[in-house]
Amino acid sequence: KAINNSNCSGCFTFTGGKDRRSGLILTIPLCTEQTSMEELSSTLDYLLGIPSDKCKARGFTVIVDGRKSQWNIVKTVVLMLQNVIPAEVSLVCVVKPDEFWDKKVTHFCFWKEKDRLGFEVILVSANKLTRYIEPCQLTDEFGGSLVYDHMDWVNKRLVFEKFTKESTSLLDELVVINESEKSNQLDKERPPDCNFLPSLDPETVLQTGHELLSELQQRRFNGSEGGGVAWSPMDDELLAQPQVMKLLDSLREQYTKYQEVCRQRSKRSQLEEIQTKVMQVVNWLEGPGTEQLRTQWGIGDSIRASQALQQKHEEMESQHSEWFAVYVELNQQIAALLSAGDEEDLVELKGLQQQLSDVCYRQASQLESRQNVLQSAHEFHGTAQDLSQQLDGLLGMLCADVAPTDGAAIQQTLKHLEEKLKSVEGSLAGLREKGQVVMDQMSNQTTWSYGKDVPIENKENIDHIQGVMEDMQLRKQRCEDMVDVRRLKMLQMVQLFKCEEDASQAVEWLGELLDALLKTHIRLGDDAQETKVLLEKHKKFVDVAQSTYDYGRQLLQATVVLCQSLRCTTRSSGDTLPRLNRVWKQFTVTSEERVHRLEMACSFHTAAEKVEQGDLPVELEQETYEEVETVGKALLDRLTVPVIFPDGSEQYFGSSGDMASSAVHIRDNMKLVEDRKLTLHLGCVTCMHQSTM
Repeated sequence: KAINNSNCSGCFTFTGGKDRRSGLILTIPLCTEQTSMEELSSTLDYLLGIPSDKCKARGFTVIVDGRKSQWNIVKTVVLMLQNVIPAEVSLVCVVKPDEFWDKKVTHFCFWKEKDRLGFEVILVSANKLTRYIEPCQLTDEFGGSLVYDHMDWVNKRLVFEKFTKESTSLLDELVVINESEKSNQLDKERPPDCNFLPSLDPETVLQTGHELLSELQQRRFNGSEGGGVAWSPMDDELLAQPQVMKLLDSLREQYTKYQEVCRQRSKRSQLEEIQTKVMQVVNWLEGPGTEQLRTQWGIGDSIRASQALQQKHEEMESQHSEWFAVYVELNQQIAALLSAGDEEDLVELKGLQQQLSDVCYRQASQLESRQNVLQSAHEFHGTAQDLSQQLDGLLGMLCADVAPTDGAAIQQTLKHLEEKLKSVEGSLAGLREKGQVVMDQMSNQTTWSYGKDVPIENKENIDHIQGVMEDMQLRKQRCEDMVDVRRLKMLQMVQLFKCEEDASQAVEWLGELLDALLKTHIRLGDDAQETKVLLEKHKKFVDVAQSTYDYGRQLLQATVVLCQSLRCTTRSSGDTLPRLNRVWKQFTVTSEERVHRLEMACSFHTAAEKVEQGDLPVELEQETYEEVETVGKALLDRLTVPVIFPDGSEQYFGSSGDMASSAVHIRDNMKLVEDRKLTLHLGCVTCMHQSTM
């Protein structure tokens, strides 16, 4: 209210200016409407309470601005100063208006009353006020240069007063709370008052204090950052920095203690809540949870039954998961309290954590063990079902009649049969392995009862698993015996088709040899030596054909024997044997013709070479010439004759161009022999003529 009165009184305040004795200057502006001396007195009391004792000891200079007021009001104010601060006031400057008051009114002389008043009072015009106070210490309304924003000062002062009130009240409350908590710690049987909370938010009050202190430290009461004459600030005592700092320090100290109190309260509340929740988890897991596990021990006798048991187990796990989630949350809370807990709480917290962990881990282990058994049992039943289906399929294949089609199909069927049997063996081995896993898991399965592990009776489940494995072993053995019989029969059929196929291949090979003989074996040689080499190659070629023919005959004989063994009366060699004999006869005829032509060519080249060498006796020359001519003509005639097969068909050696080339070579040799004959004959005639001469 005093601050508001100061504002209403028109800059009734300390501006920050100082007199020549370094005393503070108090400005009291008066106006015509101002008549309440009580408000002026309360405002003055408030303002005089701001400076420190050190400032008050230096005294005050009071400027009473009476330019807009009446004399009686000025007089009353001056007399009021005598009653309020006579010792602190050293000088009172009454600023008179330009038109001075009536002398009748101002007959009261202040200077005569100095001793009674206790301070000096002077009447002075505004423009002469600088005689007593430096211009830099006066505001612009008195002709000075001191910059001062009264509204800014009022706002900051309001903030200060609000902070002082709130912080003081908050400090009292925090002290009471902290002391009460201290008493509770000493007397642990006394129930704590958890509802006793401060009426103000400490963080907000501290934030207000820090902001106010920052403003005070920056000397920004006048808001003159924008320019102008720099403001000469008041002493620190007037800026209230020490009060704010002291309050902040005290508030921080008590708030720190209060935070610790809150932390201890929260810790106690958390500890009690944790204890309650831990017992809830432990009681459920050791009660209903354990009972559920105890009643679930079967593994089912099929996939469908094991799936139903797994579904029930999942429902049971779902119920346990809710409690395990509570366990995880509690464990985190306990770990947090352990990391920041007091020594007196560590033992209790660790005991709760250990108890909770033991129960949860034991229950989780039993759930996992049960789940593993059910999963292994499901895999076992699945493998048993697959193996049963494989055995049914294999038995169906073995019971079906095998109709011989071709060797590739029989071979494929045999391969498929072997794969089926191998798959059955693998599945049976897998079944034994999975069965052993289930039995091992069940033998190690226990349940928690009355504080100790109790083995679960699984004899019925183990007998079921062993019975399934023995039954599958018997079925597999029966199928394996049938496979051995079917394998032997199918191997004979494969051999039969292989013999038939190879016999047909022998016919094709023989046909290819015949075709090669007719189309590529056409050269007769350029001399006797080359012709002899061709004869030797031809003999080897004939030997290959003979081996091929014999191989085909043997295969066809083996086919007959296999058909009799397999009782395949509907199968025989078919047309393979006639085709083999026909091709062989054609090859034999062609080969003989080839031999005759090579032998004639050899005789021709031998006789021609004798003639060309010229070392024959005279009596043999004519005979040799005739042999060359006779054999050459016969050979030329033979080249034009086709090979006639037994069935009446004909086939020429090579092409007509190939035969023409061979014929040209023979004629060239015959011509050379003829020329040799003429040359010798002319030589003989010449010699006879010379001898006659």
